Amino acid sequence: MTSILFIGDVVGRAGRRVLRELLPGLREELAPDFVVVNGENAAGGIGITPKEADELLKLGVDAITLGNHTFRHREIWPYLADERRIVRPYNYLPTQPGRGTTIVEAGGTTLGVVNLSGIVHLQAGSPPLVAVDAALREVAHCDQILVDMHAEVTSEKVALGWYLDGKVTAVVGTHTHVPTADFRVLPGGTAYITDVGMTGARGGVIGMKKEQSIAVMRTHMPMRYEPSEVDPWLMGVFVESAGPRKAAAIRQILRSAAAPSA
Repeated sequence: MTSILFIGDVVGRAGRRVLRELLPGLREELAPDFVVVNGENAAGGIGITPKEADELLKLGVDAITLGNHTFRHREIWPYLADERRIVRPYNYLPTQPGRGTTIVEAGGTTLGVVNLSGIVHLQAGSPPLVAVDAALREVAHCDQILVDMHAEVTSEKVALGWYLDGKVTAVVGTHTHVPTADFRVLPGGTAYITDVGMTGARGGVIGMKKEQSIAVMRTHMPMRYEPSEVDPWLMGVFVESAGPRKAAAIRQILRSAAAPSA
């Protein structure tokens, strides 16, 4: 049996700190074979740089997935080409930096990781439900396959889950930063959840300072957002397999962390 711990969108310094503090305990408790983290908000709450990516990988993260803020920081562009353990949505343009799939190995077992982006309210080069067929061919020989669907609307995520049911081990949704209660194993054996949630400050508005978000919504004037530090949580899912590319169970991992010392 293979197990995968997937951790939702790491947001800013608070998210990185929570991951640093809680991941060792989760490793001891759950003994996952693989740890995959969405890191697209790791740098100041938006995007990722090589510094944050290296930090996550040094924690023993096997693979990093991204999303719509992938290219926010130019210094990550060459890193995406050089570091195979980090992936951006497969259905971006092939001319854009990076790759959309990767394969990691542990104890003789291979895990194929696929990253996709929704197209409703987000920019992507092709529809995810069309592009995913080519993506799966790149990881078809893997023992297990995890798909991170980074999308704004639930319908795209749910549709992808049904389309891939029986073809992959798990389809996990990211991007909205709010965990959903629909985690389950679909009839064909694919573990599914519409959104894993975020690893960051729950005391803000999807990880950012609540005062800034409220001000923007009340005044309709732009403001620079900053990550919150209030009420930090780690949010993820733990998937256990029942054979090649088949899930036996999925459960939510929702853990609070202590506030930073003054």
